[in-house]
Amino acid sequence: MIGRPEIDAAAARVAPHVRRTPVIEVDATTLGTPGPVVLKLECLQHTGSFKPRGAFNRILSATVPAAGVIAASGGNHGLAVAYAARKLGHRAEIFVPSIAAPVKIEGLRALDARVHVVGANYAEAFGASVQRQRETGALVVHAYDQEEVLVGQGTTARELEEQAPHLDTVLVAVGGGGFIGGIAAWYAGRTRLIGVEPETSCALHAAFAAGGPVDVEVSGIAADSLGARRVGALMFPLARDHVERVVLVSDGEIRAAQTALWRRLRIMAEPGGAAAVASLLAGRYRPAPGEKVGVLVCGANGDPGAIAAG
Repeated sequence: MIGRPEIDAAAARVAPHVRRTPVIEVDATTLGTPGPVVLKLECLQHTGSFKPRGAFNRILSATVPAAGVIAASGGNHGLAVAYAARKLGHRAEIFVPSIAAPVKIEGLRALDARVHVVGANYAEAFGASVQRQRETGALVVHAYDQEEVLVGQGTTARELEEQAPHLDTVLVAVGGGGFIGGIAAWYAGRTRLIGVEPETSCALHAAFAAGGPVDVEVSGIAADSLGARRVGALMFPLARDHVERVVLVSDGEIRAAQTALWRRLRIMAEPGGAAAVASLLAGRYRPAPGEKVGVLVCGANGDPGAIAAG
């Protein structure tokens, strides 16, 4: 099982390559939350999401062949892998689905990655990447179901606990589950964890109901970042043991949270990055009086024009 010693080691490994992202405390009136909330701004991480933590940890933990690294992604993971590969002197080949945001595809090309736009969703892009990896022998950097990736993402929780040590609850958006899996491995029940998923892409919610990972349909405005067809096998035991529950938010609630973050705090968050905040603003998660709540704002690779018009 992944735990604190592995995350401590990963934190030392990736420290020269990732940002220590800030936290801010926001009073209840600013965002309209039930009480004050601590926001951890992983949207300010390199490439605009938490993903470089896992990408660097995976690549630095492995021997990279001449073919370089390969990944499938809705966009954010691909950006992180391409960024890490370029920084470490490796080639990167990235497969993304057609739903990937144009800004993410442009970012991948700017990072000198070889980009393939394949399929309608992450699962189809992943299938194409598997076939390509068999041909090239490149190092696979999985978006969420790989031990080194989960451990790297867990460094976010390690950092948050140093910055805000007295939180009762942390709200985390969920796609394939690598982020919340790593966070669960760090907190291990010492802090309440609540997963947040879109109503239209809810793989962890479905897994809890079924007793294990199952396939779900994927759609909605956050599908490029939170649209995994099923959660990872590695993260599920961690979530089962340490995530209290999953709450669901609508596309409209996500868009409202994006707009509130921008208008009231000037924080740019993509739909997936704003999902956890949406759960508070929409009352999907209701803290008890005096409960100290932290929220991961986990991605910023969206369309500013869409938010400004919201």
